[in-house]
Amino acid sequence: MTASENDSHGAETPDTTQPGLSDRERAVLAVERRSWPGPGAKEREIREGLGISPTRYYQLLNALLDDRRALEEDPVTVNRLRRVREARRGRR
Repeated sequence: MTASENDSHGAETPDTTQPGLSDRERAVLAVERRSWPGPGAKEREIREGLGISPTRYYQLLNALLDDRRALEEDPVTVNRLRRVREARRGRR
């Protein structure tokens, strides 16, 4: 099963047997590398550019942060986002 296929519960699952990331996973990381001019611009790009809802985007992004392939592909972005995620968890 690839990262873009659904499992029996309808959720996408990361395929850790592949040596690299899928095009969609690379696109998610690319969105996170960009800076955004104002509110709504990032969400608009997620909907129009990636064709998914922001909620689904953040689910995919969160899974990517725990995927060693994403860390190998873009360590700067993944480590930055991991730090942000940990800081948010620490405030809860």
